[in-house]
Amino acid sequence: MSQNDIQIKSPDEVKSYPATMKVYTRTGDKGTSSLFTGERRDKNDAVFAALGTTDELSSMLGLAIAHLESTPASSLIPRLEIIQCLLQDVGSNIATPIASKSQAKVKRTRFDAQSVHCTRLEEWIDEYAENLPVHRSFILPSGGLAASTIHVARTICRRAERELVLLLEDIDKETFMFVNRLSDFLFVAARWVAMQQGVTEKIYVHQAGRNTEFDK
Repeated sequence: MSQNDIQIKSPDEVKSYPATMKVYTRTGDKGTSSLFTGERRDKNDAVFAALGTTDELSSMLGLAIAHLESTPASSLIPRLEIIQCLLQDVGSNIATPIASKSQAKVKRTRFDAQSVHCTRLEEWIDEYAENLPVHRSFILPSGGLAASTIHVARTICRRAERELVLLLEDIDKETFMFVNRLSDFLFVAARWVAMQQGVTEKIYVHQAGRNTEFDK
C-alpha cells in the first residue's frame, strides 16, 4: 500500500462509527468461557481446544499470505483468504453443539450443508496437483519460506482434525470433512508454491543412504 492509499479519518468521521466492543469482558477470569449458545464450559474443554486450533491455523495462513505477497505464487492468496473466512464459519459450528436447546442458533451456524466448500477444495487440489512433479519419496517440509509456512499450517490442520474427532456428535459432518480435505489441499498448495517460486523441495532419504556433515 502506498502512502497515497492511506486515508486519515477526521474526528467527526470516527465519531460516526458504531461503538466498538471491548476486548476484555472479565467473564473468563475464573477459567470458563461461553459457547455461542450461552452455555459456559471450562476453558480446557474439547470445544475450546478445537476452536483454539482452528484460530491458530487461520493465523498461520495469515503468515503464509504475508510471505506470498509479491511472489510468483501470489495468486494463491485470495484462496487462502477464502479459507480463513470459512474457518471462522467452522469455528461458529464448533461453538454451537447440534444438541443445543437453541435450535435457531444451530440452524444459523449450519456449515456447508451441500458440501460446496469441500467440493471446491477437491477441485483446487486437482488443479494444483496436475502439473506437480511426481514424488516417489516422502517430501520434507521445505520449498522456501512461504511453502514451509503452509506446511506448518498443514500440521496445525491435522491437529484440528484429531481434536474434532472428539466432537463428531456435536458438529456437522461437513465441518469435519472440510477440515480433513483442507489438510490435503495445504500439502498440495505448499508443493505448488515451491514449484512456482523455483525452489527445490527436500525429500526423505533413509539414514543408510544419507551422507551429511554429521557422518564425517
